[in-house]
Amino acid sequence: MANNTYVNLNNQNGKVNKIIITVVIVFVLLILGFSSFAIVSPGHTGVVVTLGKVSDKVLEEGIHFKLPFIQSVEQIDNRVLKTEVESNAASKDLQTISSKVSINYRVNKSSSADIYKNVGSDFTNVIVNPAIQECVKSIAAKYTAEQLITNRAIVSTEMEEAISQKINPYGLSIEVFNIVNFDFSEEFNKAIEAKQTAQQSALKAEQDLARIKVEAEQTVEKAKAEAEAYKLKNEQITDKVIMMEFIDKWNGELPKVASDAGALFDVSSYIGDNIEEVQPETTEPASNGE
Repeated sequence: MANNTYVNLNNQNGKVNKIIITVVIVFVLLILGFSSFAIVSPGHTGVVVTLGKVSDKVLEEGIHFKLPFIQSVEQIDNRVLKTEVESNAASKDLQTISSKVSINYRVNKSSSADIYKNVGSDFTNVIVNPAIQECVKSIAAKYTAEQLITNRAIVSTEMEEAISQKINPYGLSIEVFNIVNFDFSEEFNKAIEAKQTAQQSALKAEQDLARIKVEAEQTVEKAKAEAEAYKLKNEQITDKVIMMEFIDKWNGELPKVASDAGALFDVSSYIGDNIEEVQPETTEPASNGE
Protein backbone atom coordinates (compact mmCIF):
# COMPACT_ATOMS: atom_id res chain seq x y z
CA MET A 1 0.00 0.00 0.00
CA ALA A 2 2.78 2.40 0.88
CA ASN A 3 4.60 1.52 -2.31
CA ASN A 4 1.57 2.40 -4.42
CA THR A 5 1.23 5.75 -2.67
CA TYR A 6 4.88 6.54 -3.33
CA VAL A 7 4.54 5.67 -6.98
CA ASN A 8 1.50 7.90 -7.34
CA LEU A 9 3.32 10.80 -5.73
CA ASN A 10 6.24 10.35 -8.09
CA ASN A 11 3.92 10.31 -11.06
CA GLN A 12 2.21 13.49 -9.90
CA ASN A 13 5.54 15.20 -9.29
CA GLY A 14 6.68 14.18 -12.75
CA LYS A 15 3.60 15.67 -14.35
CA VAL A 16 4.08 18.93 -12.40
CA ASN A 17 7.69 19.10 -13.43
CA LYS A 18 6.76 18.58 -17.05
CA ILE A 19 4.21 21.38 -16.86
CA ILE A 20 6.73 23.72 -15.25
CA ILE A 21 9.35 22.89 -17.85
CA THR A 22 6.84 23.42 -20.64
CA VAL A 23 5.82 26.78 -19.23
CA VAL A 24 9.46 27.81 -18.87
CA ILE A 25 10.24 26.74 -22.43
CA VAL A 26 7.24 28.65 -23.79
CA PHE A 27 8.20 31.74 -21.78
CA VAL A 28 11.78 31.55 -23.02
CA LEU A 29 10.57 31.13 -26.58
CA LEU A 30 8.30 34.16 -26.19
CA ILE A 31 11.17 36.19 -24.83
CA LEU A 32 13.41 35.03 -27.65
CA GLY A 33 10.66 35.83 -30.13
CA PHE A 34 10.11 39.32 -28.87
CA SER A 35 13.86 39.88 -28.57
CA SER A 36 14.36 38.85 -32.18
CA PHE A 37 12.47 41.83 -33.57
CA ALA A 38 12.92 45.59 -33.33
CA ILE A 39 10.44 48.28 -34.29
CA VAL A 40 11.81 51.56 -35.64
CA SER A 41 9.39 54.46 -35.04
CA PRO A 42 8.24 56.82 -37.80
CA GLY A 43 10.71 59.64 -38.48
CA HIS A 44 13.56 57.65 -36.94
CA THR A 45 16.35 55.37 -38.08
CA GLY A 46 17.71 52.36 -36.21
CA VAL A 47 21.38 51.92 -35.40
CA VAL A 48 22.32 48.25 -34.85
CA VAL A 49 24.71 47.57 -31.97
CA THR A 50 26.20 44.05 -31.80
CA LEU A 51 27.86 43.26 -28.47
CA GLY A 52 28.85 46.93 -28.12
CA LYS A 53 29.98 47.39 -31.71
CA VAL A 54 28.07 49.92 -33.83
CA SER A 55 27.16 48.62 -37.26
CA ASP A 56 27.33 50.85 -40.30
CA LYS A 57 23.94 49.49 -41.36
CA VAL A 58 21.05 51.84 -40.62
CA LEU A 59 17.50 50.48 -40.30
CA GLU A 60 14.54 52.33 -41.76
CA GLU A 61 11.09 52.66 -40.19
CA GLY A 62 9.22 49.43 -39.44
CA ILE A 63 9.88 45.94 -38.01
CA HIS A 64 13.33 44.36 -38.31
CA PHE A 65 14.87 41.04 -37.22
CA LYS A 66 17.85 41.04 -34.85
CA LEU A 67 19.81 38.51 -32.86
CA PRO A 68 18.25 38.25 -29.40
CA PHE A 69 20.43 39.29 -26.45
CA ILE A 70 23.30 39.93 -28.86
CA GLN A 71 22.07 42.86 -30.88
CA SER A 72 20.21 46.00 -29.88
CA VAL A 73 18.72 48.77 -32.00
CA GLU A 74 19.19 52.39 -30.93
CA GLN A 75 16.80 54.89 -32.50
CA ILE A 76 17.95 58.25 -33.86
CA ASP A 77 15.38 61.01 -34.41
CA ASN A 78 15.64 62.29 -38.01
CA ARG A 79 12.73 64.70 -37.76
CA VAL A 80 13.24 68.47 -37.73
CA LEU A 81 14.49 69.49 -34.30
CA LYS A 82 14.59 72.94 -32.76
CA THR A 83 16.94 74.60 -30.34
CA GLU A 84 17.23 78.18 -29.03
CA VAL A 85 20.42 79.59 -27.60
CA GLU A 86 20.90 82.83 -25.69
CA SER A 87 24.40 84.27 -25.55
CA ASN A 88 26.36 87.42 -24.79
CA ALA A 89 28.89 88.80 -27.24
CA ALA A 90 30.96 91.92 -27.87
CA SER A 91 30.74 93.94 -31.05
CA LYS A 92 33.68 95.43 -32.94
CA ASP A 93 33.24 98.71 -31.06
CA LEU A 94 33.10 96.79 -27.75
CA GLN A 95 29.36 97.13 -27.19
CA THR A 96 27.79 94.33 -25.14
CA ILE A 97 25.19 92.39 -27.14
CA SER A 98 22.66 89.94 -25.77
CA SER A 99 21.36 87.71 -28.54
CA LYS A 100 18.87 84.89 -28.95
CA VAL A 101 19.28 82.55 -31.90
CA SER A 102 16.91 79.82 -33.01
CA ILE A 103 17.64 77.06 -35.52
CA ASN A 104 15.67 74.14 -36.92
CA TYR A 105 17.92 71.27 -37.93
CA ARG A 106 17.87 67.55 -38.58
CA VAL A 107 20.12 64.48 -38.53
CA ASN A 108 20.78 63.07 -41.98
CA LYS A 109 19.59 59.45 -42.15
CA SER A 110 22.80 58.28 -43.76
CA SER A 111 24.78 59.75 -40.86
CA SER A 112 22.73 58.22 -38.03
CA ALA A 113 25.26 55.45 -37.31
CA ASP A 114 28.25 57.80 -37.38
CA ILE A 115 26.69 60.42 -35.12
CA TYR A 116 25.60 57.75 -32.61
CA LYS A 117 29.07 56.23 -32.62
CA ASN A 118 31.00 59.52 -32.39
CA VAL A 119 28.64 61.78 -30.47
CA GLY A 120 25.79 59.78 -28.99
CA SER A 121 22.13 60.70 -28.80
CA ASP A 122 22.60 64.06 -26.99
CA PHE A 123 24.04 65.80 -30.07
CA THR A 124 22.02 68.98 -29.40
CA ASN A 125 23.96 69.86 -26.26
CA VAL A 126 27.22 68.30 -27.40
CA ILE A 127 27.46 69.73 -30.94
CA VAL A 128 24.73 72.18 -31.92
CA ASN A 129 24.43 74.58 -28.99
CA PRO A 130 28.19 75.13 -28.51
CA ALA A 131 28.55 75.75 -32.27
CA ILE A 132 25.86 78.42 -32.09
CA GLN A 133 27.55 80.12 -29.13
CA GLU A 134 30.94 80.23 -30.82
CA CYS A 135 29.71 81.41 -34.23
CA VAL A 136 27.49 84.16 -32.81
CA LYS A 137 30.43 85.57 -30.85
CA SER A 138 32.86 85.40 -33.79
CA ILE A 139 30.50 87.01 -36.31
CA ALA A 140 29.32 89.74 -33.90
CA ALA A 141 32.95 90.74 -33.29
CA LYS A 142 33.33 91.61 -37.01
CA TYR A 143 30.70 94.36 -36.93
CA THR A 144 29.99 97.47 -34.91
CA ALA A 145 26.80 97.52 -32.89
CA GLU A 146 25.17 99.86 -35.38
CA GLN A 147 26.14 97.60 -38.29
CA LEU A 148 24.59 94.61 -36.53
CA ILE A 149 21.31 96.52 -36.63
CA THR A 150 21.48 97.94 -40.14
CA ASN A 151 23.04 94.82 -41.76
CA ARG A 152 20.99 92.23 -39.90
CA ALA A 153 20.26 90.13 -43.01
CA ILE A 154 23.96 89.90 -43.91
CA VAL A 155 24.89 89.05 -40.31
CA SER A 156 22.21 86.34 -40.21
CA THR A 157 23.54 84.76 -43.41
CA GLU A 158 27.12 84.73 -42.13
CA MET A 159 26.08 83.17 -38.83
CA GLU A 160 24.12 80.44 -40.57
CA GLU A 161 27.04 79.62 -42.86
CA ALA A 162 29.47 79.53 -39.93
CA ILE A 163 27.24 77.21 -37.88
CA SER A 164 26.70 74.94 -40.89
CA GLN A 165 30.45 74.56 -41.32
CA LYS A 166 30.66 73.47 -37.68
CA ILE A 167 27.86 70.88 -37.61
CA ASN A 168 27.73 69.54 -41.18
CA PRO A 169 30.72 67.19 -40.73
CA TYR A 170 28.73 65.39 -38.02
CA GLY A 171 25.80 64.75 -40.37
CA LEU A 172 23.64 67.62 -39.11
CA SER A 173 22.07 70.15 -41.46
CA ILE A 174 20.28 73.44 -40.77
CA GLU A 175 16.74 73.79 -42.08
CA VAL A 176 15.83 77.27 -40.74
CA PHE A 177 17.99 79.88 -39.03
CA ASN A 178 16.62 82.93 -37.21
CA ILE A 179 18.08 85.72 -35.10
CA VAL A 180 15.25 86.10 -32.63
CA ASN A 181 16.64 89.16 -30.90
CA PHE A 182 19.58 91.53 -30.53
CA ASP A 183 19.60 93.53 -27.27
CA PHE A 184 22.03 96.33 -26.49
CA SER A 185 22.88 98.31 -23.40
CA GLU A 186 20.58 101.15 -22.34
CA GLU A 187 23.32 103.72 -22.97
CA PHE A 188 23.78 102.49 -26.54
CA ASN A 189 20.04 102.55 -27.19
CA LYS A 190 19.88 106.18 -25.99
CA ALA A 191 22.85 107.08 -28.20
CA ILE A 192 21.18 105.50 -31.24
CA GLU A 193 17.96 107.36 -30.50
CA ALA A 194 19.83 110.66 -30.18
CA LYS A 195 21.67 110.03 -33.43
CA GLN A 196 18.44 109.25 -35.26
CA THR A 197 16.89 112.44 -33.92
CA ALA A 198 19.91 114.47 -35.04
CA GLN A 199 19.84 112.90 -38.49
CA GLN A 200 16.16 113.63 -38.88
CA SER A 201 16.69 117.24 -37.82
CA ALA A 202 19.59 117.60 -40.25
CA LEU A 203 17.51 116.10 -43.04
CA LYS A 204 14.66 118.50 -42.33
CA ALA A 205 17.06 121.46 -42.31
CA GLU A 206 18.53 120.29 -45.60
CA GLN A 207 15.08 119.96 -47.13
CA ASP A 208 14.11 123.43 -45.86
CA LEU A 209 17.30 124.88 -47.31
CA ALA A 210 16.62 123.24 -50.67
CA ARG A 211 13.05 124.56 -50.63
CA ILE A 212 14.22 128.10 -49.83
CA LYS A 213 16.82 127.90 -52.57
CA VAL A 214 14.23 126.80 -55.11
CA GLU A 215 11.84 129.53 -54.03
CA ALA A 216 14.64 132.13 -54.31
CA GLU A 217 15.52 130.89 -57.80
CA GLN A 218 11.88 131.08 -58.78
CA THR A 219 11.66 134.66 -57.49
CA VAL A 220 14.77 135.63 -59.44
CA GLU A 221 13.47 134.05 -62.61
CA LYS A 222 10.12 135.73 -62.16
CA ALA A 223 11.82 139.13 -61.69
CA LYS A 224 13.93 138.51 -64.79
CA ALA A 225 10.84 137.64 -66.78
CA GLU A 226 9.02 140.77 -65.60
CA ALA A 227 12.02 142.95 -66.38
CA GLU A 228 12.32 141.44 -69.85
CA ALA A 229 8.63 141.97 -70.49
CA TYR A 230 8.87 145.57 -69.31
CA LYS A 231 11.87 146.14 -71.54
CA LEU A 232 10.10 144.71 -74.57
CA LYS A 233 7.03 146.79 -73.80
CA ASN A 234 9.08 149.98 -73.57
CA GLU A 235 10.78 149.18 -76.85
CA GLN A 236 7.41 148.85 -78.54
CA ILE A 237 5.96 152.14 -77.20
CA THR A 238 6.25 154.97 -79.75
CA ASP A 239 4.53 158.32 -80.24
CA LYS A 240 2.26 156.73 -82.78
CA VAL A 241 1.29 153.99 -80.35
CA ILE A 242 0.55 156.58 -77.68
CA MET A 243 -1.58 158.59 -80.11
CA MET A 244 -3.50 155.51 -81.27
CA GLU A 245 -4.15 154.65 -77.65
CA PHE A 246 -5.45 158.20 -77.13
CA ILE A 247 -7.68 157.98 -80.20
CA ASP A 248 -9.13 154.66 -79.08
CA LYS A 249 -10.21 156.26 -75.85
CA TRP A 250 -11.16 159.74 -77.31
CA ASN A 251 -14.86 160.74 -77.12
CA GLY A 252 -14.65 163.08 -80.14
CA GLU A 253 -14.46 166.33 -78.19
CA LEU A 254 -11.44 168.48 -77.89
CA PRO A 255 -10.76 170.44 -74.77
CA LYS A 256 -12.02 173.98 -74.90
CA VAL A 257 -9.66 176.83 -74.20
CA ALA A 258 -10.18 180.59 -73.80
CA SER A 259 -7.45 181.57 -76.21
CA ASP A 260 -6.88 181.58 -79.88
CA ALA A 261 -4.26 178.88 -79.53
CA GLY A 262 -4.35 175.92 -81.86
CA ALA A 263 -5.42 172.42 -80.95
CA LEU A 264 -3.43 170.63 -78.33
CA PHE A 265 -2.94 167.66 -80.65
CA ASP A 266 -2.86 167.46 -84.39
CA VAL A 267 -4.76 164.25 -84.91
CA SER A 268 -5.50 164.67 -88.59
CA SER A 269 -2.32 162.97 -89.61
CA TYR A 270 -3.32 159.91 -87.56
CA ILE A 271 -7.01 159.57 -88.25
CA GLY A 272 -6.70 159.96 -92.04
CA ASP A 273 -9.50 160.72 -94.41
CA ASN A 274 -12.19 158.88 -92.43
CA ILE A 275 -12.88 161.75 -90.05
CA GLU A 276 -13.30 165.44 -90.71
CA GLU A 277 -10.72 167.86 -89.53
CA VAL A 278 -11.77 169.31 -86.28
CA GLN A 279 -11.27 173.06 -85.94
CA PRO A 280 -10.69 174.44 -82.49
CA GLU A 281 -13.34 176.79 -81.23
CA THR A 282 -12.42 180.43 -80.52
CA THR A 283 -14.09 182.84 -78.25
CA GLU A 284 -15.12 186.14 -79.93
CA PRO A 285 -14.71 189.27 -77.83
CA ALA A 286 -17.97 190.71 -76.68
CA SER A 287 -19.16 193.94 -78.44
CA ASN A 288 -19.23 197.05 -76.39
CA GLY A 289 -22.45 197.99 -74.88
CA GLU A 290 -23.89 194.52 -75.15
